[in-house]
Parts: sequence; structure tokens; C-alpha cells
Amino acid sequence: MTEDTFRRGFIALVGRPNVGKSTLLNRLLGQKLSITTRKPHTTRHRILGIKTNPQAQLIFIDTPGIHDGHKRAINRYMNRAAVGGITEADVITFLIDARGWTDADEVVLRQLKDIDTPVIVAINKIDRLRDRKQLLPLLQRLSETVNFVEAMPVSARQGDGVERLEELLTQRLPPGEAIFPEDQVTDRNLRFLAAEFIREQLIVRLGDELPYRLGVEIQHFEETARLATIDAVIWVESKGHKVIVIGQKGELLKRVGRAARQEMESMFEIKVMLKLWVKVRSGWSDDDQALQQLGYHD
Repeated sequence: MTEDTFRRGFIALVGRPNVGKSTLLNRLLGQKLSITTRKPHTTRHRILGIKTNPQAQLIFIDTPGIHDGHKRAINRYMNRAAVGGITEADVITFLIDARGWTDADEVVLRQLKDIDTPVIVAINKIDRLRDRKQLLPLLQRLSETVNFVEAMPVSARQGDGVERLEELLTQRLPPGEAIFPEDQVTDRNLRFLAAEFIREQLIVRLGDELPYRLGVEIQHFEETARLATIDAVIWVESKGHKVIVIGQKGELLKRVGRAARQEMESMFEIKVMLKLWVKVRSGWSDDDQALQQLGYHD
């Protein structure tokens, strides 16, 4: 295919926390790349998901949920990562929840007010509506507040409308040669993905507040053709948090390690030997230097 007909570019997936950005990315890629849970702020980093087909190379930027009213260093980092994805994009996909517009959507909209980049609105979670007619008030609200080129109802979880969304995004990309090799799926390495899989299993198994007070650092990662040997530290902010993460007789930590290892083996396609430790570092999530050391780089 010639350069004139092949298209490629960056597509930012933006929206409020827990609106389904990572679920949509995984659906578009046809495989799991970004971790997903039912809890907001699961995504902390900007991650590229790359999909190459005969017509185009779509480079999706999965961003943390843009949010307001949080002053800790980690929240500032997540907002910077999300806004950075907006400025780099050739096309923006603004995800909202089909069940209604919220003040949290207004926070995201403020970041999109003065940009020239085309915005496609993905109205997600339509599978949770009893009747599609419930979308009418939302569509009216969108037409009055958002300067968008298309609005597409989708279900990232079930796949409804996702293929059509991909077609609309492809049409908006500029022509040009592929930026990444056609078999590359992400810009992140296995070390990063290992830490994310561990953090995902922690979020799933812990209460609402504690997941935002912990981080994961891979201290040793060695890979051969058949085996990845991984040593990871789970950083928490108090001794009480450490007790919770370890669990009674170490059972919670064992379950986290077992589930994370299974996720890694599925994606890495090799056996994984995983060892976990839990350590206390008071205030790490509000310390810019500590965040840098734990891999939170702008």
C-alpha cells in the first residue's frame, strides 16, 4: 500500500475516571494490555497500544482519568499524563458514560475547549441501558457543550459499536508511513507490564482507599527463552497497610502473586517465577522524588 493511502497517527482515549478507557483499548487491540478493575484511578500511566492493519497504524494513548480536587503528587502526575496525551494526539476519543453527563465529565471537557484536534465522542456502557431512547437527552446535552465531529454509542465490554468506532478513527488519521514495526503492540516493556499486573490484583482484592496508597516496584527482572524471574516490592504508606496487604498467614499476598503470575504467563508466553515483598515508605504517593524512583516519569 502506498504512503498516500496508508494512514497512521495517535489517538488519545480521554475521559473521567472509571469510564472504560482501558477496557476500550483492550477491545480495540483484541488483547489485554491495560489493567482494568471496577475502581477509579486504576490507570496511572500513559500507555501506547499499537494496532497495525493493511489500511492503517492506529496508536492509541490510554490515559489516566482526568480528575479535579486532588492535590497529592500522584494525582498531579496522572493529570499531567492525561493532558499530555491530548496534546500529542491526531484524533481524540472522549469517552462518556451512556447513563448520563456528570460534573466529572465537565472537568475533562475543560481540557478539550481550546484545541483544534478532531474529537469523536464514544458513549460507552450502552449495554447497561434498558432502552437506547435514554441516550436522547445525553445526545442533546453533547450537541450543546462538546465540539465533536462524531458521536458513537459503544460497549467496550461487549464490543458493540467498537468496529465502527475504529473505522471513524481511521478516517481521521493523516496519511503516512507506519511509525512502529507492524508486530509491535506497545511502547512498554515486560518489566512495566509485570508491575501493572501485580497492582491490578491488589486493587481487585483490597478496599476502596488502600489501592491508591500502594505502588509496585520491580527490583529484579531476568528473562530467558523459557522463564522470567521477577522480584517485586509492594510499597505501602503505613505498617497497618502492610498487615492488610499480606493478609492472615500471608494468604492475600499469596493470592495476589498467584493471579498476577498467571496473567504474566498468559501475556509473556513463558513460565514466570514471581517473588513479592511488602515494604513501608511513608508518604510516597505525595513525594515527587519517590514517584520518580518508582517509575512515575513525565
